[in-house]
Amino acid sequence: MNLLLSKYVTFFLIVFIAGCASSEKKPAPAPVAESSRYLNQYPTRDRVKYVLDCVAKHGGLNYINQYACGCKIDKIAEKLSFKEFEAASTFGYLRKTPGENGSAFRDPKQSKSLRKHLKAAEVFAEKTCFIK
Repeated sequence: MNLLLSKYVTFFLIVFIAGCASSEKKPAPAPVAESSRYLNQYPTRDRVKYVLDCVAKHGGLNYINQYACGCKIDKIAEKLSFKEFEAASTFGYLRKTPGENGSAFRDPKQSKSLRKHLKAAEVFAEKTCFIK
């Protein structure tokens, strides 16, 4: 009988303590930092493509280049949303189209503005990540 009572008391204490622990107010989650609001919008495929292009541009695959280029895309992601990054990259790539066909990518104010923002983000990233 004493053993049965001991089991009930132990069970009661566990339930009571667990109930008390769950009734405590939990602190509100910390607000998302302004600089990290865009970080998770970039698809992995696009991050990997950027890193591989960056590594090829900076002398080939080694740990230093891989780390620095991964850092670079993270820093760019802090400054631009993926939508802005994608549009700026597209404008930058297609502005090289010669003649009248390329004017649609070279001349609009949106194109110039987005390319300027991407260039500023890349300069910031290169300084922060120590890319040569």
